[in-house]
Amino acid sequence: MSAPQQKIAVVILNWNGKKHLQHFLTSVVKNTPSHIDIVVADNGSTDDSVSFVKTNYPNIIITQNEKNEGFAKGYNEALKKVSADIYILLNSDVEVSENWINPLIERLNSSDKIAACQPKILSYIEKTKFEHAGAAGGFIDKFGFAFCRGRIFDFNETDNLQYNQSTEIFWATGACLAIKADLYHQLKGFDEDFFAHMEEIDLCWRLKNKEYQIWYEANSKVYHLGGGTLNYDSPQKIFLNFRNNLFLITKNKASKFIFLDLFIRLILDGIAAIFFLLNGNIKGFFAVLKAHFAFYVLLNKMLHKRKQIIQKENLFGIYPKSIVWDYFIKRKRKFSELEF
Repeated sequence: MSAPQQKIAVVILNWNGKKHLQHFLTSVVKNTPSHIDIVVADNGSTDDSVSFVKTNYPNIIITQNEKNEGFAKGYNEALKKVSADIYILLNSDVEVSENWINPLIERLNSSDKIAACQPKILSYIEKTKFEHAGAAGGFIDKFGFAFCRGRIFDFNETDNLQYNQSTEIFWATGACLAIKADLYHQLKGFDEDFFAHMEEIDLCWRLKNKEYQIWYEANSKVYHLGGGTLNYDSPQKIFLNFRNNLFLITKNKASKFIFLDLFIRLILDGIAAIFFLLNGNIKGFFAVLKAHFAFYVLLNKMLHKRKQIIQKENLFGIYPKSIVWDYFIKRKRKFSELEF
């Protein structure tokens, strides 16, 4: 007897995103094999997203949360209702290409040690450039600053096929994340205290601490609009990124001097806040301050979570230097210029 076919589900979290569903669902339906479920997980939308999907895509499965639970809890609640061996979490503002799924599935199935992977993420607006959220795979520096192959801070490289080799990475983007369902649930999914932003880095770091691998699959390609829910420079996004980055370090970093590490990071954040102020971004300045106060409120909770995780040293994908120093002082813009 042949082995039973794997159950795979593409799950799109939606919150008041009818305009994105109208524009991007067609490519997902067209380029997803018929045996794979497509699920729209509605996160308490108040527009007519759900009725639009029911009317125009009757074969798409719909799950509904009663209210907007954010990215983390929104997916956690939705995936409790989705039976599959592999989840492919996909943002609603992503256009997929032909044969985008098979390479991701093949990569996950190539080793028991591979827990998750992502495709090449290009910009929907400038299709020759890498997109901010994920690019060609995520990395992190020794101070906890996240960056990507193909995107460091606000510099996005042009895709000249320089990252056309599949490789292990540190984190895979939540914009298009293929992950083994049993491992997702074993680790209790995304940390809901994050609400949104960097919860996928946290999940990947927890997987790495359990000695699993995260991969970039170069043979799969998608195009991400980006900023579909929050613009990249919105005060709320700044707040979430700064707060959640501190959560990330507190929980997962292997260090005997975690409070010193956090102190250094808080100073670096303070410098960033001053730059916001000098550039006239007063809301950004106060968003960083708000992030720090919110972090202090939940610090004990994060330290308790830290005790539940065995932090591993020398994980693949941690840059041993400061990406901030390399980018802003040494003017290094491309991943190929970094010295791992």
